[in-house]
Amino acid sequence: MKYKLYPCKNPNAETILLSSGLGGHAQFWDPQIDSLTQYFHVFVYDHIGITNNSSDLPKDYSIYNMAQELYKILSREKIKFDYFIGHALGAFIGVELALQTTKLKKLILINPWAKLDPHTQRCFNTRLKLLDHVGVDAYIQAQALFLYPTEWISLHDKELQQQEIKMIEHSCSSHNIKSRLNALRNYIPENRAQLLDIPCYILSNRDDFLVPWKQGSKLSQLIPNSCFKLLDTGGHASTVTQPIELNTEILSILTSE
Repeated sequence: MKYKLYPCKNPNAETILLSSGLGGHAQFWDPQIDSLTQYFHVFVYDHIGITNNSSDLPKDYSIYNMAQELYKILSREKIKFDYFIGHALGAFIGVELALQTTKLKKLILINPWAKLDPHTQRCFNTRLKLLDHVGVDAYIQAQALFLYPTEWISLHDKELQQQEIKMIEHSCSSHNIKSRLNALRNYIPENRAQLLDIPCYILSNRDDFLVPWKQGSKLSQLIPNSCFKLLDTGGHASTVTQPIELNTEILSILTSE
């Protein structure tokens, strides 16, 4: 597992763990680093199995396994951690990590769901068909349609094309893509999140094309100590499209009593 710990100028600062969604890349959080490291140490990592030199993931690979992988690294490297921010799949890794340890003080979940919505399921099925019948290139090139608002894509098309070329070049095997997606599809957040006993904050975007925002609200209602906030714009990947607004919201949550 490749990871990096960005230090805060204050050596006594607390530490935030950041976990990305289905793509699994640490660079997903680049727009948050400068803002968060003003107050916190920030730990980011690449999920296991996402690069072209990765070994095949095991059968029945699960979100629980992903949380275990992360916890083993944190324990081995003796990295103290206090807060967790996860996006979609990464949010559920945070739920499982919180259920495995008592070290987390707050959990922030960005665009998660209580259960897999039929619309989201259709989106996943479409990408899988592209993977099976067209190939990895088409699977990756379709990603932007589900992550970003239409206007943002129009304004950043050249940048996205360059990113896609790199992603295709370094993509993991179809086996690992399917294993990670199946782990996400088989996970039932509503059965697990209600066991949480720490403050949990759920942020959803009204214009999220992949995950209907009401799923975030439903998940919040199942968690004993939870707060839900609906953000107007940003799409599914508001970390990238609306970083200033999202970073402000995150810091407000983490620095509040």
